[in-house]
Amino acid sequence: MRLYIKHIGLVFYVFLVTCSLLSNAQTLQDPTTKTGTTDSYTTAVQGSTATPPETTSAQSTQSNVTTRNDVTTQSDATTQGDVTTKSRVVTTESRSTTKQTEITTKKGDGEDDHGYDSEEEEYIAEYEGYDGWYNNLAHPDWGGAEMALTRRVPPAYVDGVYYPSGADRPNPFDISDATMKGETGSGSLLKRTAFMTFFGQQVVEEILDAQRAGCPPEYFNIKIPSGHRYRKYIPLDEMPFLRSRYDMNTGFNPSVPREQLNEITPWIDGGLVYGTTKAWADALRSFKDGKLASNEDRGEPQFPSENIIGLPMANPPPPAESDQHTLRDVTRFFKLGNPRGDENPYLLSFGILWFRWHNYWADRIKREDTTGKMNDEMIFNEARKWVIGTYQKLVWYEWLPAFLNMDEAEMEENAYDGYKPYIHPQVSHIFQSAAMRFGHTLVVPGVARRDKDCDFFRTTKDSSFTPEKYNPIGRIGTRTCNSFWNPQLPIRETGMESYLMGMASQHCEREDNIILEDLRGNVFGRLDFSRRDLMAINIQRGRDHGLPDYNTARRAYGLKARKTFEEINPYCNNTQEAAIPCSILTENLANVYNGDINKVDIWPGGLLETTKNGPGELFRTVILDQFRRIRDGDRFWFENDVGGPFTKEEQEIIRNITIHDVLILATDINEGDIQKDPFHFYEGEKCYDEAVEAFNLTISEHELDNCTDPYTFDYFKGSEVSFVLTFLAAGVWAIGCVVLLYVLSRNRRKMINESRKAQRRKSRKSAKETTRLYSTREWCGDGQSERPIAVRLGPGKSITVLNDRGNKTYRTIDLAIHQKITLLVCPDQRRKMMTIVIEKEYDLVMKFDTEEERNAFISDIESFLTDPAIGVGRERREVHQAEMLRMANTKVQRQKTLERFFRVAFAQAFKLDVDPDDITEFKSEIAKDVLTCELTKQEFAEALSMKSDSVFVDQMFDLVDKDNSGTVSFREFLDIIVIFARGNPDDKLELMFNMYDVDHSGMLTREEFKKMLKSMMEVVSADLEPSQLEQVVQTMFSSAGFESKNELSLEDFNQLMGEHKEELSNASLQIQGQEAAPVQQETKTHAPRGTVIHRGNAPSRAKKTIIRAYANKGQGEGSGNKGGGVKGGIQRRQTRSVQIETVQAAYPKTDSEKVFGQLKRFIENERLKIFWLVLYTLVLAAVFAERAYYYSIEREFAGLRRIAGYGVTVTRGAASAMMFTFSSLLVTMCRNLITRLRETFLHRFIPFDSALAMHKIIALYALFFSVMHTIGHGINFYHIASQPPNDLTCLFRDFFHRSHVLPKFHYWCWQTITGFTGVLLVLLACVMYVFATQYARRNVFNLFWLTHNMYVIFYILMVLHGSGRLVQPPFFWFFFLGPAILFTLDKLVSISRKKAEIAVFKAELLPSDVTALTFKRPTSFEYKSGQWVRVACKTLGSGEYHPFTLTSAPHEDHLSLHIRAVGPWTTNIRHTYDPNTVREHPYPKLYIDGPYGEGHQDWYQFEVAVLVGGGIGVTPFASILKDIVNKASSNTRFPCKKVYFIWVTRTQKHYEWLCDIIREVEEKDTTDLVSTHIFITQFYQKFDLRTTMLYICERHFQKIANRSLFTGLQSTTHFGRPDLPSFFNSLQDEHPDVSKIGVFSCGPPGMTNGVESACVEMNKFDGAAFIHHFENF
Repeated sequence: MRLYIKHIGLVFYVFLVTCSLLSNAQTLQDPTTKTGTTDSYTTAVQGSTATPPETTSAQSTQSNVTTRNDVTTQSDATTQGDVTTKSRVVTTESRSTTKQTEITTKKGDGEDDHGYDSEEEEYIAEYEGYDGWYNNLAHPDWGGAEMALTRRVPPAYVDGVYYPSGADRPNPFDISDATMKGETGSGSLLKRTAFMTFFGQQVVEEILDAQRAGCPPEYFNIKIPSGHRYRKYIPLDEMPFLRSRYDMNTGFNPSVPREQLNEITPWIDGGLVYGTTKAWADALRSFKDGKLASNEDRGEPQFPSENIIGLPMANPPPPAESDQHTLRDVTRFFKLGNPRGDENPYLLSFGILWFRWHNYWADRIKREDTTGKMNDEMIFNEARKWVIGTYQKLVWYEWLPAFLNMDEAEMEENAYDGYKPYIHPQVSHIFQSAAMRFGHTLVVPGVARRDKDCDFFRTTKDSSFTPEKYNPIGRIGTRTCNSFWNPQLPIRETGMESYLMGMASQHCEREDNIILEDLRGNVFGRLDFSRRDLMAINIQRGRDHGLPDYNTARRAYGLKARKTFEEINPYCNNTQEAAIPCSILTENLANVYNGDINKVDIWPGGLLETTKNGPGELFRTVILDQFRRIRDGDRFWFENDVGGPFTKEEQEIIRNITIHDVLILATDINEGDIQKDPFHFYEGEKCYDEAVEAFNLTISEHELDNCTDPYTFDYFKGSEVSFVLTFLAAGVWAIGCVVLLYVLSRNRRKMINESRKAQRRKSRKSAKETTRLYSTREWCGDGQSERPIAVRLGPGKSITVLNDRGNKTYRTIDLAIHQKITLLVCPDQRRKMMTIVIEKEYDLVMKFDTEEERNAFISDIESFLTDPAIGVGRERREVHQAEMLRMANTKVQRQKTLERFFRVAFAQAFKLDVDPDDITEFKSEIAKDVLTCELTKQEFAEALSMKSDSVFVDQMFDLVDKDNSGTVSFREFLDIIVIFARGNPDDKLELMFNMYDVDHSGMLTREEFKKMLKSMMEVVSADLEPSQLEQVVQTMFSSAGFESKNELSLEDFNQLMGEHKEELSNASLQIQGQEAAPVQQETKTHAPRGTVIHRGNAPSRAKKTIIRAYANKGQGEGSGNKGGGVKGGIQRRQTRSVQIETVQAAYPKTDSEKVFGQLKRFIENERLKIFWLVLYTLVLAAVFAERAYYYSIEREFAGLRRIAGYGVTVTRGAASAMMFTFSSLLVTMCRNLITRLRETFLHRFIPFDSALAMHKIIALYALFFSVMHTIGHGINFYHIASQPPNDLTCLFRDFFHRSHVLPKFHYWCWQTITGFTGVLLVLLACVMYVFATQYARRNVFNLFWLTHNMYVIFYILMVLHGSGRLVQPPFFWFFFLGPAILFTLDKLVSISRKKAEIAVFKAELLPSDVTALTFKRPTSFEYKSGQWVRVACKTLGSGEYHPFTLTSAPHEDHLSLHIRAVGPWTTNIRHTYDPNTVREHPYPKLYIDGPYGEGHQDWYQFEVAVLVGGGIGVTPFASILKDIVNKASSNTRFPCKKVYFIWVTRTQKHYEWLCDIIREVEEKDTTDLVSTHIFITQFYQKFDLRTTMLYICERHFQKIANRSLFTGLQSTTHFGRPDLPSFFNSLQDEHPDVSKIGVFSCGPPGMTNGVESACVEMNKFDGAAFIHHFENF
């Protein structure tokens, strides 16, 4: 605000000063103000409108205070000095008689010492600005720099908006060749000189500059015709053509079509001398005496200062230097106001002329300032004003009449009649793209330099850098085509004056259609296309600007359209009026345009109108209109009487100054050295005869050196090595990370293996001689990984294959059934492999670490086999490794044979359809393998899913193996299966009887009966106390009336099992892969009241029979339990309403059904995860598609899209996808937030427990898009490094490089923040991803943890990567900001919680590899039952945290965890707290972080709560169960009245500790709050023979002990899976007054989904609402 007030105050002060000055000024009559506007097609209205001095002064003050920023120009008119400055009233008299001619100032009568008339009022004038703005006070932007060109003819864009016109017009090359090609060397018909021609070039560059290409670059290339000379030198199909810059506010619809920009002002305001910005002008000044800086420091005061500061002047490569293929430093040029002023020596000569003309005026003004009050700024501005005024006069009154051959009448007709503010001065498109290019036909192939004595200079080696093979030395003139962009060389050689005099002494080319080859094929170009056809460019430029056809342009200017080609030039073939033959029109032009005159482009059409006067009717009209508008709309025109810069006397002085005067006064040219009119050269004038003799007035291209040949250039040159090395290094880095991981992992495994080997050696030393252990690796087949094993010889006649630790048996080879063993030994490949071939079994292929170990094993096994106690024959053969592996019968092959064995056996036993594949194979040789296949005891046990040493397997195997061969043949196996398939209950009972009648006495003793029951219990890994087993047997014998019997006959056994024959009728022997045969029989079953009645097949009836038994288990014998009931004699209530049934699974029969079933179950189990994954993927795809669409469609013609094509589309889309994915990763790691949200209703819709899995998936997405982005940028960087430097300057505006510098790949990749950070990101990503693999986490977890914590550096680099703004403004923060804030806050919460170091005071190694840790509870540690913590062990690394659920309850003073050893860390934690390891030392301390929440804490809010736990998902309920009992026992008031806990597990063996907790709950639950049911699912189906026997045993034991036979708990034990719908239905009967029942499940998704389905089904009917809360593990 203070700044605005300051500016307002300044304006007001200036206004007061101006008013006070004006009050003493001469009163001027205010003309009538006439306002109006003109559109694009309205001719300027004649009349005079001026602004009063007061308005002018005030508004100009405002204009000078105002600044404007545009694309590349900044105007700061306030820095000119005084806002208004006194313009000295001077009178001059031009004297041309001698060299001492000066413009003098006369003093009038009464003039005071300051040079001003004391009696006359002073005249106040405003200095003109630089950027053209505020010239017109009503329309400040009219005539401003960087404004759009105006249209005087309608646009003809193909799409009406921006697409170039002329799509149906001929190739510009063809037009150029057909209409503009010809012999040069003919002089001007009107004696015009080269001086006039090149003066015209600098006039054009005073008012027009639309040559710069648009940004981003748009290519509108011109196809090179076949056979064109370019194809000989340049291997390209097109000549590059860049479309012009345009106003970004145009080109969006037909109402506002694209309008190209004029980068300078259209005013004749000295921009050629001073530039169009104040900054540029200041760069040219010496800031001493108002002069422009000269090159005096380098001994060249006659030239402008060299561009040592690096002004951004145009700097294309000099095409003559074809051998160097390089750019040259812009500092070689002279500093000029015109950025293109160094294009050629002729244009540079005029630039130096105006430089001297300014300094001449600065010297004169300073000399005439006798008071010394005029400072540098005042002198400079005053001199600039006079330079502009004289230049305006020379252009309008000398050059333009010569160019258009205007006579006095025409000059009078176009005389100046005052300033017209309603006229728009801007250059028109047709003027820029066609009309003013008429001068091209006048350009000469070269210019002869001469001295004052008419001696013409010959070229030397110092005249140019043209290679010698083009013969540049000794020529009469400097060749135009070879002088481009090295103009200072010939000028320094002979001086600027030699060029001015030479141009004035040489006729220009004839006014015709012929364009010399220097322009029509050899004009300068880019490095990759050094020579171009300027005429083709002219035509293409007109189309680029949307110019219509030739006839449309004529009509727009009120001219008559041409109907025939001959009418274009009525004077054709009239050599007196024109030099264009009619054949050019009627043949060449007509043919190239296929006879359609309405498709003729303006440039060739207008050019062919040319007469001896110069431009034809159309071009003449356009040019004259343009210069009139520039003059009449210029408030600072030197002739403007009202508010103009000069007084009438000063105007008269300027009118008297000629171009001859300027040459005499500003150069070393003397009077008489040059003709009075340098624009014409007539006979009799100075040096005429000499010019005729030297080159016949006009130089022919044959008299000059040849233009250098076109050449191309590969911009990628110099980037090859850095490009290859960079990406090679990145690949090597990635591979190196993998290799490093492998080496580190291998070293770690090697250390572990060495430790294990040492332990094994120690064990072998202490082992018996008959037991030998050998460490090796087993080859499992092609495509299978090797596994470490240990081979034990003995004890007895056996060879055992174990895991490398020796605590798990993989296989046992029973040598008792084998007569011979074959040993295959490999003699090659370092001699490490061997195979043990066993008949009727699969081979054991072993690979030892060393040959010595293998040889030792061979020696030992041979000794072992030949031992008399073993007595097995052996055969040893040597077989090459490849042959050995090919011959090997691996376990995979053996398994396929066994599968066929079982399929065929069951198909025949159950009369099932055989798979066609099996039938086919059955008829083949494979059938022999099936029929001759014999099962070993181990394979038989595996088929029954039992251990080979179990009693059941022993008895059954012995029974089946009728020939006592030690194996079961196909026929033997089929016989036993037929019994189960077709036999009646008596047959099955007889089979059971015979199995356990070991001595075949026909009697089954009590001990043998007990043995049978114990073998059944092995199925569920259940152990029984002898007293318990005795109780079961006694009960069963008593119930059958056999109390006194110690032996049972077959009849007795049938009587004992008689009441269970219904169950036995459906019993079978379940084999892996077997599918139960359907049973068609149906019976009616009556259930007690409250039992849900179903109708079904026999298996379901068997199931219901068992349920009925459980329904009555609370009655009868249960009341008489003795010591086996609840502690304290409490009998648990069993109701008839609450019932839990088990369900039978339906197994698919075909492979397709299996696949479909698996897919169906997967979708059902993972539907929430699938939904969110699909949703995330769709959002990610949308993020990718948005950027891809933007760069493919919206930016199709812009930026890198035009350079790299769809590569940019891919990389930009991938970049956005990367930003989104890497930002999303932070959300998945907000553990505290996820914990809180998990406790809300959102957990029903969002799988929060899958956050880690989602983290991994998103990371894989991020990796995918990172690789895509990196590879894409590799391609893009190639394209970038192969682009012209000007295009790169445009595309990457924030990356400055000098115009002579070609940025290479290593610059973009290693010297930009975007490239360098990108490289670092790639390297860091390689490290993080390689060490985040499962392999790394398993083997080098500490390195995984270390590298993963480098994410902070990674995100910092990502922010820096985008901030480089290489391609687009950074918007990573759009994606990153929200997740980063959430993650930071979440981290702060974790930090504030302060990870506690806790002492462990109790550690127990429980069965099933479970480690129980009890440790002190921190004082401030508050948690809820079921929550989890992250735990780290101090000795295993304080930074390696793992999550575990607390098994302690909130009311307990300690915390406890039960950790099962299933991975490296959990195994190490078990070893760490092993008493043998700890011994007398204290337990290692723990670090805990948490707690983190679960979703089960609302159990107490429901009157009835159901807790369902499955597998490891039961762990959270340990804490909850304790909490429940504590609340109940402490009389805590809470709504819950009954809790049902359902535990579903394959076997309770893995969770003995939970059984202990349940037992504790049962002991403390005096109010019968908790009812527990355990479901053991380690069975195939409910009617398996073994399952049926277990039901029978369990029922009897429950009756006598009131606790489970298998768990020792009072809780009911079931075999199978719970039928939850029937259970929920019975709950409604048991609790009719309850309106809501809370259901809390935790476990595998399949289980929780089943619970959810049951709840949904129950909620469809009236009754209690089942509210489900679940967690998945």
